[in-house]
Amino acid sequence: MSLPPQTADEDDPPVLHPPRLDPAWYTARPEPAIEPELAIIDAHFHFSDHWAGYGLDDQLRDVGGGHRIDATIFMQVGWKYWTSGPAHLRPVGETEAVVALAEEAAARGATTRVAAGIVGYADLLLGDAVTEILEAHVDAGKGRFRGVRCSAARHRSFKFGVLPRPPVGLYACPGFRAGLRRLAAMGLVFDAWIYHPQLAEVLDLARAVPEAMIVLDHIGGILGVGDYAGRGDEAWREWMKSIRALAACPNVFVKIGGYGIATFGHRTESLSSPPSSAALAELWRPSAEVVMEAFGSHRCMFESNFPVDRSSGNYCTVWNAFKRIAAGAGEQEKNDLFSGTAARVYRI
Repeated sequence: MSLPPQTADEDDPPVLHPPRLDPAWYTARPEPAIEPELAIIDAHFHFSDHWAGYGLDDQLRDVGGGHRIDATIFMQVGWKYWTSGPAHLRPVGETEAVVALAEEAAARGATTRVAAGIVGYADLLLGDAVTEILEAHVDAGKGRFRGVRCSAARHRSFKFGVLPRPPVGLYACPGFRAGLRRLAAMGLVFDAWIYHPQLAEVLDLARAVPEAMIVLDHIGGILGVGDYAGRGDEAWREWMKSIRALAACPNVFVKIGGYGIATFGHRTESLSSPPSSAALAELWRPSAEVVMEAFGSHRCMFESNFPVDRSSGNYCTVWNAFKRIAAGAGEQEKNDLFSGTAARVYRI
């Protein structure tokens, strides 16, 4: 379980704060849904008290905005952990709270299966001992629990995010890899959240634990902030080389989305009004196409990443942008990208 020592230059970097959004901004300029009959499983969203809050009413309003959202998948964000009891079991409170909202949505007659899959948190550094936590999540999940996310997203030039800052070299720790093997043995998925200079860490992890199903969040987190501000071409080259190497691992899947995260540096929220879906598609298409070409549609899935990605505009507009990006794809490829891959990976 030992961790690599921290380096001196990472002791106290500046904090990068997410944008403060006015609800009137991200609900402005709604667009009618493109291809409203196309089935969608939103592969990544958060209930949260952060980012102006995002609860069940918010999700139901978003998924009812014109697109056919058949199901959504909740992703851990440190929400509603238990405040008492053994510390290692407290993250199970998040799964319990999400199940309660999912059941409420069903009782209210929602046509979308809210949180049909739940990805929570467990400290995989515990190695084989993580089994106790995973079993507790499965019990609390009432048939919805699908896996664990452990963020390793860290950069020396800034701190960012609502989750605790991870240690250096998390994915390389023997204890962590033992925990991942236990996760895989239980048929559960691992979500990885890193920044693009760390893609080699995911590659090493995927090779070391080939039996694990690994989902790379947010296309691998291309940085446009910190010491990458103004170095977009260099970041792009580094990311593209790494993402193509990672695609050689058949146990790795990729989520296309998360572009509204402040670390990408797009700053769409600074515009006087939200961008159109055509403008978003133009901004996102180059990286989305690289990922789709490298991994194939059967290993890619679109994600809203709401409420974080409200900095890109409203929910309907974000999905219109994805549909514009995939406009030239065949029917099977579209089915994969919008629902099929997520359904297979998260057993929806």
